[in-house]
Amino acid sequence: MSGKTALVTGATGLLGRQVVRAFERANWSVKGTGYSRADGSSILKVDLTDAQQLEAALENTKPQVVVHCAANRFPDKCDKDPEGTRALNVEATRKLASLCASRGVFLIYISTDYVFPGKPGDAPYEADAQPQPTNLYGQTKLDGELVVLEEYQSAGKAGLGVVLRVPVLYGDAEMPSESAVNVLLDTVWKAQEEGAKIKMDHWALRYPTNTEDVGRVCHDISIKYLGSNDTSKLPYILQFSSEDKFTKYEMCQLFGEIMGLSIAAIEPNTEGNDPNASVQRPYDCHLSTKALKDLGIDVSTQDFTGWWRWNVRAFRK
Repeated sequence: MSGKTALVTGATGLLGRQVVRAFERANWSVKGTGYSRADGSSILKVDLTDAQQLEAALENTKPQVVVHCAANRFPDKCDKDPEGTRALNVEATRKLASLCASRGVFLIYISTDYVFPGKPGDAPYEADAQPQPTNLYGQTKLDGELVVLEEYQSAGKAGLGVVLRVPVLYGDAEMPSESAVNVLLDTVWKAQEEGAKIKMDHWALRYPTNTEDVGRVCHDISIKYLGSNDTSKLPYILQFSSEDKFTKYEMCQLFGEIMGLSIAAIEPNTEGNDPNASVQRPYDCHLSTKALKDLGIDVSTQDFTGWWRWNVRAFRK
């Protein structure tokens, strides 16, 4: 679909970079917004909490699609800055949705599996399951979902603004700390230091999903919805996830095996949440991809073990 323009917020981040590439591969014109890592040309420097800057970015790019990746997405950081988190995850999202809806622009809002409580036995969650976040991060992302759907509904553009929930992400990273998965490589290296002793969660189940796959799905959703005569008849909430299941400790085991490193210094912690911890994490928030499958969208994902075997080998060279 040539002659189309996509705008990606958070385009310098772990997911945003791959969303940009997915649309570029399909011959779209793509612009991104960033802040600290913006170059001013392909990545526009935009403070998303500034309504005027947001409006200018939309006016300058005139996109048919906006993919809203930008967020404060680390639960511990959210708790340390609740006001800043709400400003970005909720209020900036509301303004962006309002501006996009008034222009008839299709918006994909990237959300999270952490909107669900993740109680043992509940998963997998369908897209219409009852959300009940266990921490501030999940709550602000849920509030962001609600404001997107509200703004499009009130503009009479229901179905042109959709939510895409995804789980923990991994992929090509500029630094391991960009991903809660990639950073575990650093943990395995630290475990090689003399006297090291590291506790690692071996309780919560995670479904690490590759950012390249999420980028592809964002493009495919856009094509599907832009080609529809009546988006109000299509689902407003979609979910995408790998079926690969690991605890963080099991990921460390895998990385140790791939790199030929011992993880004897990493101790599995099966206790679950510390009741006194400010951030309570869910046990199992596995997302059902049924809504995407029903639309005929490919939900296949890269094999977690295979991707890392290739990636670590390539890295070593």
